[in-house]
Amino acid sequence: MFVSTSERQQRSDCASADLALRSGLVHSYGSGTFGYSAFGRRVLDNVESVVRDELQRVSQEVRMNLLQTSEMWKTAGRWESFDDEEFFSIENRDGKDFTVAATHEEAAAGLAKDRIRSYRDLDISFFQIGRKFRDDHARKGLIRAKEFTMMDAYSFHASQQGLDRMYVDFLEAFRHVFDRLGLEYSVVAADNGAMGGSSSHEFIAESEAGSDTYLKCDSCEHGTKSLSADVCGRCGSSLREVDGIEIGHCFDLGARYSESMGLEFVDENNESEQVLMASYGIGVSRAIAAVIEQNHDERGINWNTEVSAFEVSVVVATHEDEAHREARRVHNELEEQGFDVLLYDGGRSVGERFAESDLLGINLKLIVGNTFVEDGYIELETRAADTRRTSSEEFVDDVVDMI
Repeated sequence: MFVSTSERQQRSDCASADLALRSGLVHSYGSGTFGYSAFGRRVLDNVESVVRDELQRVSQEVRMNLLQTSEMWKTAGRWESFDDEEFFSIENRDGKDFTVAATHEEAAAGLAKDRIRSYRDLDISFFQIGRKFRDDHARKGLIRAKEFTMMDAYSFHASQQGLDRMYVDFLEAFRHVFDRLGLEYSVVAADNGAMGGSSSHEFIAESEAGSDTYLKCDSCEHGTKSLSADVCGRCGSSLREVDGIEIGHCFDLGARYSESMGLEFVDENNESEQVLMASYGIGVSRAIAAVIEQNHDERGINWNTEVSAFEVSVVVATHEDEAHREARRVHNELEEQGFDVLLYDGGRSVGERFAESDLLGINLKLIVGNTFVEDGYIELETRAADTRRTSSEEFVDDVVDMI
């Protein structure tokens, strides 16, 4: 696999941006635009898989358009707010206006409108995972970029009770996602702002690199952006002021988009009613940055097993041909057993191989060196410096045990 760490990429002003560049997770093409290496794509795929796994329990996956016409935005009354929301707009050769998707409320309402006729068609929801584009003031790497990966979901309801039930389901799905990613977070009541609607919640990961200031309760998951609050409104414990990264949000939109876009259904009495709507989002690429912010040290990134691109690195620590052959055999056998493995067998010094394995956040190293050549033992070392010797026959069981 092509893995290329880099000291040539410009250093950033926060740990996640700096480590993402140094590890080769991403390459910066300019202000707020990034490409993912093979290593980075593995991490991105792993986070997407966690999100998809949890969201499929409460919703169904779709794919909506990235290039959106101005007509539906004008119908919803948001085209005129472009200057404030910093969306990209495009005029085609025929003089028609388009935008490259920054959000999908209008598109989702249009998709649902084709499929909702009766109260029997409700409640429904769907989600997608894909790229978004915003002409934002890019800063701090993946935390705030012009192009980013996001999961956005939308639900449609005949009643407030139905919306409330599904809203709770999505809140719980989000908790499962962020718990699996190993994030420490708070659930904070928030302002709907330009989204419209009645109520909303944000999931915020504590980090000095974040731009959201809030009061965090250390006794439960809740927080508040009301900086004048004295105690937690849920458990009564004391609060402390912290900065954080918004990694998820849930909006109860009510009839905000149904009114403007004619999204209606026929109820049990054969009368026309407006569909109620909610939207939900997880910043997938931003969550990667949040994981790095909360899980790094002086050696590099410290992923958990859900996120890490590789579970094991196999490092050759001698020039002996016998060790190189054994390392390749060990690598191949681990891959056959279903492990994600990175083999270091040339091109860099032993010290550089160890350092790069730590920088990439690989939690277990198998070292094939002089100990193997002289005594037939392979050395195992975790990123936390737990060590063990194993044989060529037993190393798979020891890997399972130490991971």
